[in-house]
Amino acid sequence: MFSAILITKDDDGQRVGVTQLDESALPEGDVTVEVAYSTLNYKDGLAITGKSPVVRKFPMVPGIDCAGTVVESTHRDWKVGDQVVLNGWGVGESRWGGLAQKIRLNGDWLVPLPSAFTTRQAMAIGTAGYTAALCVDALLAQGVTPEQGEVLVTGATGGVGSVAVAILAKNGFTVAAATGKASEDDYLKALGAASVIDRAALSAPGKPLQKERFAAVVDSVGSHTLANACAQVRYGGLVAACGLAQGMDFPASVAPFILRGVGLLGIDSVMAPKHKRLAAWSRLAKDLDPGLLDTIATELSLDQAIAASADLLDGKIRGRLVIDVNR
Repeated sequence: MFSAILITKDDDGQRVGVTQLDESALPEGDVTVEVAYSTLNYKDGLAITGKSPVVRKFPMVPGIDCAGTVVESTHRDWKVGDQVVLNGWGVGESRWGGLAQKIRLNGDWLVPLPSAFTTRQAMAIGTAGYTAALCVDALLAQGVTPEQGEVLVTGATGGVGSVAVAILAKNGFTVAAATGKASEDDYLKALGAASVIDRAALSAPGKPLQKERFAAVVDSVGSHTLANACAQVRYGGLVAACGLAQGMDFPASVAPFILRGVGLLGIDSVMAPKHKRLAAWSRLAKDLDPGLLDTIATELSLDQAIAASADLLDGKIRGRLVIDVNR
């Protein structure tokens, strides 16, 4: 038996709670992992609260991330005792996820835990930090350099934003961090932000073209924030878009793209191929100070994860929520 958050649904609606499950209930797979830590991501918050149809079938164990130790394997790449990390691949949506003490899955989805991190630190990074690394890798691959000017990070106190600020600063970029939390200036500057912008300056409808300021953008917000960010990017600059905290819409004009040559890069973390995942975790191991992770992360139990889901969706959480599945 093992503990897990379980989401069920019937004619009376959705129910969520921590329950005991028999290992025989786990889905098929060639690797079984004893989970040490998971996380609570925006998508997990949507699944647990039922505010968006994230869950594709019921019952469902949520959790798009986990880190732990292999306890059974018939996969060629993994043996008992290996420490591994999982991000995405539809777990917590169409397949039982990581907010549990055990998970069984396809071994092709796993990557090795970098030696630079503990399992707890890996989940302080989680899909949010791994997505931030994918964004930075995409910008650097397109030739963005610190000499070109400021890089804007939206949603900067969130999980993606916090890690993006830190690794961009580590790579020598001047980072402008946008947030709605006026009290978090010190936090963002400790991560490496050179300046802090009130998100209100970006979140309302704006002009199709605005004063050129940023060489590049990492955006996890979407909607008007993404549109205004594009409108403020310098000629030939790039925007890496990976989220929709404000909305899935994109109320923008083609003007930045056809008059300033701005490039919009879509960043997907769920189905990203393994070589990109390995590169992203390699960047995190090289560029992210493990000591910063204690600043970014707050640890909760499985029960507390359920209660925290609504606060996460309401933008009341700073940084990352690490879930100790064994308490």
